[in-house]
Amino acid sequence: MRKALIGVSFIAAGVAAAFAALSVWPIGTDVAEIALEGDVNRGAYLARASGCIACHTNFEKGGAPLAGGVELETPFGSIYSPNLTQDPVHGIGDWTIEEFAKAVRQGISPDGKPYYPAFTYPFYANFTDQEIADLWAAFQTVAPVDEASQEPEMPFPFNQRSTLKIWRALFLEPPRTDPAPENGDLWNRGRQLVEGATHCGACHTGRNLLGARNIDTEHFKGSDMLPGGGKAPAIDYETLRARGWDVDNLSYALRTGITPSGDAFGNAMGEVVLYGTQFLTDQDLEAIATYLMDDHG
Repeated sequence: MRKALIGVSFIAAGVAAAFAALSVWPIGTDVAEIALEGDVNRGAYLARASGCIACHTNFEKGGAPLAGGVELETPFGSIYSPNLTQDPVHGIGDWTIEEFAKAVRQGISPDGKPYYPAFTYPFYANFTDQEIADLWAAFQTVAPVDEASQEPEMPFPFNQRSTLKIWRALFLEPPRTDPAPENGDLWNRGRQLVEGATHCGACHTGRNLLGARNIDTEHFKGSDMLPGGGKAPAIDYETLRARGWDVDNLSYALRTGITPSGDAFGNAMGEVVLYGTQFLTDQDLEAIATYLMDDHG
């Protein structure tokens, strides 16, 4: 019994030491001063495209815009979207633009803690300083809501944010938004949106047991790991073509939510249209459709 207790003590000490080491493991990079003037309208447009409204507004319970509280049920527990209003206590009202940039592009909070990857920050890593300034200007107009979002409900060890540092080291990849000059401006704008702001791959790409996207093998091949146990269909070009999609009807569906068969998008995709893509320009919708309908690897 004594040996067993000693063994348990050593294991506990080892675990404690490991978590202590993780807690001081530095992540991210410093953000240089951003002194650019942001454009509210461009920022609001980018926020719509990026899904900020849909994820951070609890429409089901009549929540205020961007006040958070939307539950995301994952295989690892429930996460609740944070308050992004200008409240200085519960929101982002006391942040600097540089802290905002680090949160959006690197997924790191002002106190240095990593965000859960349910937040789609990996897709926003290539946002320019101007885009960050535009977003910041738009968020400055959001009325403060003095209400805290709910804390995550996750079992050990997933409730230890320091373990996310290991996840980041293993799986975090930059977005594939770099232009391919040989494909033209429209295609490249589509790539910038699809692989970046609109983060289509977050839902439509398969994931491994730790929730990381299998980008190289299941890109746009669909997923059965959506929040709440939902599924997303494949949107690779072969599947889309086989199901009767083309650039025109896909653009139309992203505007209206109506599919080529006359049916309507439901559930998560219906929300994407309702709170996001219906507000995009015709050219951007065409760009998204052009990129998705092409064999881009």
